[in-house]
Amino acid sequence: MSTTVTTTEPTGNGPLAGVRVVELAGIGPGPFAAMLLADLGADVVRVDRPGGAGLAIDPARDLTNRNKRSVLIDLKAEDGPAQVLDLAERADILIEGYRPGVAERLGVGPEACLARNPRLVYGRMTGWGQDGPLADRAGHDIAYIAVTGALGMIGRPDEPPAVPANLVGDYAGGSLYLVIGVLAALQHARTEGGAGQVVDAAIVDGTAHLTTMIHAMMAAGGWQDRRGANLLDGGCPFYGCYETADGGYMAVGALEKRFYDEFVSLLGIADEAPARKDFSRWDELRTVVAAAFKTRTRAQWAAVFDRTDACVAPVLSLAEAPRHPHLAARGTFVHHGGVTQPAPAPRFSATPGSVRTGPALPGADSAEVARDWGLPPRTG
Repeated sequence: MSTTVTTTEPTGNGPLAGVRVVELAGIGPGPFAAMLLADLGADVVRVDRPGGAGLAIDPARDLTNRNKRSVLIDLKAEDGPAQVLDLAERADILIEGYRPGVAERLGVGPEACLARNPRLVYGRMTGWGQDGPLADRAGHDIAYIAVTGALGMIGRPDEPPAVPANLVGDYAGGSLYLVIGVLAALQHARTEGGAGQVVDAAIVDGTAHLTTMIHAMMAAGGWQDRRGANLLDGGCPFYGCYETADGGYMAVGALEKRFYDEFVSLLGIADEAPARKDFSRWDELRTVVAAAFKTRTRAQWAAVFDRTDACVAPVLSLAEAPRHPHLAARGTFVHHGGVTQPAPAPRFSATPGSVRTGPALPGADSAEVARDWGLPPRTG
């Protein structure tokens, strides 16, 4: 794949232009949610604390802080909480990812912020939620998706569950649900008679919500409560990944009959493959499919299935993905500030978002934010 990555992107302010967001610096899903809002055009001011957020990452390379501005505030200093409240008074949305009760102890909890700005949407990002037996406990993505049943669905039946990085919990069940929540609450706050409110976005809640379709299939008898035994979890021989001659992999998703027929034809096994609905011979079918894929390289199979309806694609690495012809043609990745990175999503016909600035460096925008937001002058 020699396709080049898009180096420029249509400039646009995005559909959230004019929306002001305060992000109390944290790690993981909170910053990603704030980045998404910033990508969509919101003016996101990140409140960084002296000493950083605790991650060993160069702030200049932290892409989750792109399109934002940063001010440096020590919330433990005497005037720290007042500075955050001044920002909250002028904001539409505030996002924090502390453990329950921490923001309150710091003097920037919902009650204090909403007293200053009754229309403020106060978004809270946690793993366990604001209440419940585990609310005060530490945790990470893997634990949150474990207790929801999501992790237990992923992987081969004879191996431990496969860890899907931190995409399912932190970002899908966490960040995206927080964004949905604060935007819905913002819509309410801006309607006649509306008001601000607190959005409790718990990763366990969002991840559980993601499994709704699976619960429906299980209730209807179409899903077994064990991994590697179902249509969409690798149990099906025509929905999974197969190794190629060069050690690469091809992903197969030929579920519907017309797609399956094209798949086995192009793979060259139409005459020998057992019937797709003969569940008793699925292991035999898997063996036939695996043997066929082993006869050519990933690139060769990618060429065979290119632009067909067989629902087959090469499994690319993160470094390879930006050069895939389809993604390159759409500008799914952009090159900004010397870094290739995913472009803002989704897309808007009238108010496109864009990567406008690189990662905000801690405290670099304090004077500019004070001017633009009309903050009171600091003393001392």
